[in-house]
Amino acid sequence: MAKKSSSTVDRSTAGISNPTLIDVAKVAGVSPITVSRALHRPEVVSEKAREKVLEAVRLTGYVPNMLAGGLASNKSRLVAIFVPTIAHSIFADTIQALMDRLAAAGYQALIGLTGYSAEQEEQLLGAVLGRRPDGIVLTGTLHTEQSRQRLLQAGVPVVEAWDLSDSPIDMQVGFSHEKVGQAMARHLHDRGYRHVSVISVDDPRALRRSRAVVAELEKLGITKAPLEALSAPATLLSGRTGLKQLLAKGIQPDAIVCSSDTVAQGVLAEAASQGIAVPEALAVLGFGNLSAAAHVYPPLSTVSVDGTRIGTLVAEALLQRFQGKEPLRESICIDTGFKIIDRSTT
Repeated sequence: MAKKSSSTVDRSTAGISNPTLIDVAKVAGVSPITVSRALHRPEVVSEKAREKVLEAVRLTGYVPNMLAGGLASNKSRLVAIFVPTIAHSIFADTIQALMDRLAAAGYQALIGLTGYSAEQEEQLLGAVLGRRPDGIVLTGTLHTEQSRQRLLQAGVPVVEAWDLSDSPIDMQVGFSHEKVGQAMARHLHDRGYRHVSVISVDDPRALRRSRAVVAELEKLGITKAPLEALSAPATLLSGRTGLKQLLAKGIQPDAIVCSSDTVAQGVLAEAASQGIAVPEALAVLGFGNLSAAAHVYPPLSTVSVDGTRIGTLVAEALLQRFQGKEPLRESICIDTGFKIIDRSTT
């Protein structure tokens, strides 16, 4: 009889009813502890062993009992990620990089949508903490007092992303929205624009950027810039509506700062429909440097934020905590910065 190769799984014992971890080990030709490590701590087993275990899991239909494993190790291998919306892609790079890095380390992600509401975030926290996550990622630094107290008492590693503040709950990875707004104002002022308006959705971070634009322009000697605020989330319609409303009020800006690239693209569409030449009669500056920004017409000037880097750094901060390593002091609050990309619309 031919001897089975140790590098392949035993397909003859696949298809077991209600398979157990021991059944998976038999099919994979490895020990039960190797199966457990491959599923829960893949970084400590070889790629070859992990592939054999995953193939055996597929063949047997085994479903790991994550709750039992969590109770045994006091770890759930779960990270909760709260984001305001998935209606547009401004957070997509961050979420993808974060989930990829966590998955490579054997962690699963649970995504909750806050709808830009601190109260909704508080409700989600109440539900998620009952699942005993190993870590929590929050978008932004504005939370209810109840949420802050609950997180401090839970003792769960927390990273606030996409923002910085003077009173972090735990760790922060992001940038200053006030500094972004100030830089946008100076950028347009330096290029000679003196009649600047702002179109923003009403989420807290967008409004902070927008108000910083207005305040910085005033410091530069420009009369208070009109700020048109519309309901979040950002859409192309937001931009079109914002420009229509400004024009209907008799406001004739020579430049518009937008709270996101999506809003800015709406402004470009409305300007084109009304025969307003960009940038000759109207400059437009967005935020986010989304993938379409360089390919609309005219190519959109914007603020670039490295969402992928933010996601990776958030994951690394959490993983250091999970491994019992305190992050370096300078890693507790990481400023990822931003960059203005000057294209044809300014």
